[in-house]
Amino acid sequence: MKMWSGRFREPLDAEFEAWQRSIVFDWQLLEQEVAASKAHASALCAAKILTVDETKALRNALDALAADHASDAGKELVRNHPSAEDIHHFVELSLAERVGSLGLKLHTGRSRNEQIATDLRLYIRKQIELNVAALAQWAASLVSQAHKAGEAVMPSYTHLQRAEPVLVAHWLLAYVEMILRDVTRLQDCAARLNFCPLGSGAVAGATLALDRTIAARELGFTAPTPNSMDATSDRDFVLEYLQALTFVGLHVSRFAEEITLFATAEFNFVTLPEAFSTGSSAMPQKKNPDLTELIRAKVGRINGAAQSVTLLLKGLPLAYNKDMQESQEPAFAVAFVPKMISLIARFTAALQFNREPMNHAAQNGYLNAMAAATYLVHKGVPFRTAHEKIGNAVRFGLENSLELGELSLEQLRQFGEEFGEDFFAAVTLTATLDCHDVVGGTARARVRQALAAASERIAALTAIDAEEAAHAGA
Repeated sequence: MKMWSGRFREPLDAEFEAWQRSIVFDWQLLEQEVAASKAHASALCAAKILTVDETKALRNALDALAADHASDAGKELVRNHPSAEDIHHFVELSLAERVGSLGLKLHTGRSRNEQIATDLRLYIRKQIELNVAALAQWAASLVSQAHKAGEAVMPSYTHLQRAEPVLVAHWLLAYVEMILRDVTRLQDCAARLNFCPLGSGAVAGATLALDRTIAARELGFTAPTPNSMDATSDRDFVLEYLQALTFVGLHVSRFAEEITLFATAEFNFVTLPEAFSTGSSAMPQKKNPDLTELIRAKVGRINGAAQSVTLLLKGLPLAYNKDMQESQEPAFAVAFVPKMISLIARFTAALQFNREPMNHAAQNGYLNAMAAATYLVHKGVPFRTAHEKIGNAVRFGLENSLELGELSLEQLRQFGEEFGEDFFAAVTLTATLDCHDVVGGTARARVRQALAAASERIAALTAIDAEEAAHAGA
């Protein structure tokens, strides 16, 4: 029997009925539907709609239902249920099989509109926890590599042209900063979605005097949602979650692109770990960066999900519309992200940096030109003039195949009398690094400080994540 069939006399078109069923994807919300149903039972008990014994029987049956379908085989049974329209209908039918008419009593005072809004919030909240934990793992791998790198040097790039030398640790920490921003976006999303729609009814609020704080508290929400129309039609949190994950995808894709480049023979900055690489079926010598190439592509799927929900929500009138069913599959479509991040974390930990090629590249191509101009600034030369003088010196060096530090003092003084013997010490590799002695710069002392700070931030994040996991387990 349908949950809504009372006023209908004609059966549904069979093809339409099969086409509009959401059980084929919202079976993934069984855990959340069971948790929300248990919380609703508690609220009904407090409202004297259910007795204590009835509530206990329903909650026990819901727990047994979840346990029976926890395995892969059990999940397939939910997905392939012959008559359930959606996960809510499946749970109601299953309860009726277990506890008879008492199972039908659980829907008193609620609507599927509030149920799906609650289930999705619970699902995305859990996914955010998984993503944050995976991001913390990746950040820890980057920091570990930064510690190992010590004072190893590499070129930095602008416009994909060599720019200035930086510490390898400085480059790695750039990605840590991206990750920590991603974490805050996800945490902000979790904080905004953490309000409980149960008790909102179909649109105007429950018709029973339910204490909405009971369900909200049991499910770990901050409070009940303040407006029933908004609660049942809000999918902002789905879109915000997908947008936050798009940033994650962008950042992991940038890292994957750089590693893919750095692993080429033309760069030879890194050696790909064999455990995360594949060969060619035709060319025996190949070691291909399949992991980074696949990761580089995944952002398209993530952003596609965000764009899908954006277009879905555009122009929808209040309150619930069946269109909103289409917000679920995009949310499920990005469930691969925590595993992807976990893989890139392990890949990062296994990377080997080739210090000699990186060091050589950092000391060739006039990457100390900015430091050279700064030397002249300290001699009282206006920066624009200093820039011109060093530019002329670089051009002379190019014509004579000499780096700036290889020019004689006599050759340098044709571009300005300000050059002295101390110029050569000012353009060494270490001096070029250390002249960037500002917060966020690549000076060696500053990077050591930044590395210590990043380690503390990640440790704090990991501690918070462990605390949340323990709380969820309790």
